[in-house]
Amino acid sequence: MAGGFFCHSGFLGYSIATSGYLPVHNLHGTLSLAGWSVAGIFLIFQYRFNLKVLGIYAAPLVTLIMVISSQLPAEPSQIRDILNNFWMFFHVIVIFMGEASFALACGVGLLYLIQEHSIKNKSHGFFFRRLPSLDLLDTTGYACIVMGFTLLTLGLITGFIYAKLVWGRLWSWDPKEVWSGITWLLYAALLHGRLSTGWRGRKSAIMSVIGFAVLLFTFLGVNFFLKGHHEEFTKW
Repeated sequence: MAGGFFCHSGFLGYSIATSGYLPVHNLHGTLSLAGWSVAGIFLIFQYRFNLKVLGIYAAPLVTLIMVISSQLPAEPSQIRDILNNFWMFFHVIVIFMGEASFALACGVGLLYLIQEHSIKNKSHGFFFRRLPSLDLLDTTGYACIVMGFTLLTLGLITGFIYAKLVWGRLWSWDPKEVWSGITWLLYAALLHGRLSTGWRGRKSAIMSVIGFAVLLFTFLGVNFFLKGHHEEFTKW
């Protein structure tokens, strides 16, 4: 994972240096950046929590993203100058890293539910013996959500600044903006519930999975099914 991440980072750096643009002009580039983000965030949390078993979720997810990306056309239909902007660059990178954190929170939530089920049913097979404790999984999932929520908040703020500079308004009720707001509120409710009413363990894990499902629709579904100025990032 580390080797792939650093090679991928070199490729992205070279692409930005030669073109002057962040390579997110179509679905190929967008998915490539998403795979890079998930790998990078995984390595951060692997180093912080030594949760190697999370790789059983992160590695296939990154592989799937990159395989799909490799099958899509690499050349953008057109490159618009509005993409060549510092706020745009920062907005996209931060948003993607935040979404990667939520993707890992979903993975940790799934592992929590599996571990909880194995304990209740006294399953002690090869895989279940290697799962971390429920406390460690809960703590890691919470850290993923806190990091993701912080990055998503920064991403939305920089998106507002970028929108003001390009379109002259902070908010335009674009479908992507609306669903990003819904996603932010959902994770804000999850954090609030954890801090104020003790949403931990199973409830937090289930909410992490539900939150990621909403995030997937925000990331891809909105662009495919609803029209808006963000659809450029998922053009074929």
